[in-house]
Amino acid sequence: MTIAEHLDQKDPIRQPLLKALHEIIIKNDPSVEAVVGTMMGKEMILYNDRGSFKYGLAAPKEYMSLHVLPMYMNAPLHEKYVNLLPKAKFQKGCINFKNADEIPLTIAAQLITDCAPIDLIKIRQDYLDAKKKKK
Repeated sequence: MTIAEHLDQKDPIRQPLLKALHEIIIKNDPSVEAVVGTMMGKEMILYNDRGSFKYGLAAPKEYMSLHVLPMYMNAPLHEKYVNLLPKAKFQKGCINFKNADEIPLTIAAQLITDCAPIDLIKIRQDYLDAKKKKK
């Protein structure tokens, strides 16, 4: 299924926001490629950097969700956006929202711009290398 087909299947009221968020991710983080896939039992758009998950955009029944793995790994970044998006509901690595009032597009673009330079593959490799040195 293509991204367009996936988005066209969503609630027509949600489609403009989901499409705008998709475009923001693609525009502001050129390291990712988007595919429709499954994560946590939900079909969503997965944004992968060199085959590794970085973001996800989902629209289950009662809310929409932007999964942001760089935010999960970066407490100051998480705290910054908790403060900038007080109407959204935050978990460790995702932002749940019901409408554009809860996740203004300008702030979403800023979030992706802040996350784009974070190289999750390098962070993981550095962690594994450090772990090997301790042995």
